[in-house]
Amino acid sequence: QGIECIMPASGVITAVEPVMKACGGTWVAHGAGNMDRETVDTHDRVRVPPVEPAYSLRRVWLTKEEENGYYYGFSNEGLWPLCHIAHTRPVFREADFNVYRQVNEKFAAAILEECKNDPKPLIFIQDYHFALLPRMIKKAKPGAKIALFWHIPWPNPEAFGICPWQRDLVYGMLGCDLIGFHIQFHCNNFMETVERSIESRIDWERFTVIHQNHSTVVKPFPISIPFKPSGTDLSIFASAKERVAKELGMRPGYLGVGVDRLDYTKGIIERFHAVERFLEKNPRYVGDFTFVQIGAPSREHIDRYKRFIETVGYEAQRINDKFRNDRCKAIVFLKGYHSHQEIEPYYQAADFCLVTSLHDGMNLVAKEYINSRWDDDGALILSQFAGASRELASALLVNPYDIEQVADAIRYCLEMDDEERARRMRRLRNVLREKNIYRWAATLISELVQIRAEAGASMGRKQSAQESVDLPMS
Repeated sequence: QGIECIMPASGVITAVEPVMKACGGTWVAHGAGNMDRETVDTHDRVRVPPVEPAYSLRRVWLTKEEENGYYYGFSNEGLWPLCHIAHTRPVFREADFNVYRQVNEKFAAAILEECKNDPKPLIFIQDYHFALLPRMIKKAKPGAKIALFWHIPWPNPEAFGICPWQRDLVYGMLGCDLIGFHIQFHCNNFMETVERSIESRIDWERFTVIHQNHSTVVKPFPISIPFKPSGTDLSIFASAKERVAKELGMRPGYLGVGVDRLDYTKGIIERFHAVERFLEKNPRYVGDFTFVQIGAPSREHIDRYKRFIETVGYEAQRINDKFRNDRCKAIVFLKGYHSHQEIEPYYQAADFCLVTSLHDGMNLVAKEYINSRWDDDGALILSQFAGASRELASALLVNPYDIEQVADAIRYCLEMDDEERARRMRRLRNVLREKNIYRWAATLISELVQIRAEAGASMGRKQSAQESVDLPMS
């Protein structure tokens, strides 16, 4: 009998939603909820959040066939495994790519309708679902200022080259004025892919692609989250431990936590094996240590994901049977959707957070954990293959495939002295304070505006030079 906004487990939404709240504007998005049609106005818009509206959601409606081909098919059976080096073979079907193009056209129509009265709108496109969209918008509205942020890794050109439509994707993306990735390495890979797939001029000094008299700048913009300043009431952390103990129905002496979408790229199975190895090597912790894995179901329409989720549950049960005791479980697997408010007590109660992505553009769970630990306690174990490892050097960096190394890192976290824990966490929080989501957005948007201003000035100089040439000689 009211309207409630539910936030999916998505790094894109975690990062971009605070920017939309701060800046306003319109977010054009697929309406997937079963009540979304009931809440929009006659123009398919709804103001959010319901209590204090800050921006508009413009809904785009997709048929079940479009959702299967565009989202589950080409985007997540094709592009997702292609870009993540996690040893899962991508699946490419022409029918899926045709629907992907069709849905990109549908979004282009909605965007152009939203900005029909603005000759120079600023359009910020998110992620690999919309690689064709920039070119479509630029053709229809040349004055538009377009940025695309690619939230996942970009592989080397040899890997990306197996996609049958790599030229179409790259051509579509070069409709942008600015393309952003998390780290420089992914920018390098993209530029090399362009160089091998499309006839263009590459300016490596300025990291710019010139194609059909249009320039696209490619730069790294490490994404982040809003920074939470330190509080004064440290009893919150004791209360969090009490709440978690009550929810779990047990009171372990030591607690680790992992929070992920249930995706094969997140290294959850490898994480469980590291917990198993840790308990084998350090039996004194059996019955006194619990690792909680909070996992949001994801893309369950895809067989690969169904099998993965089943394997996660099986491995958790197998390890619990192996270390069965009367005091606490070795692993607690909480499958389901959890809000940030529900997750935060686990962050605040945990002795460490384990982020073991096999390949990740950034991974904002690492930053959310740091954000919750304003008591300067807790420790972060972070995969060297997550983009966040480039910024968060004071975490314990590990190779998630090296089970022995991760197991030893768990022991090190639990036995680390208080001074070192506090020193590491303060450094991590200083990074997060300095590089928060608002700085990310401001830097990216400022860069986009500056690019367009420079292009306009350059065009003006070119026109003036042409005029001087055409003047009759005295």
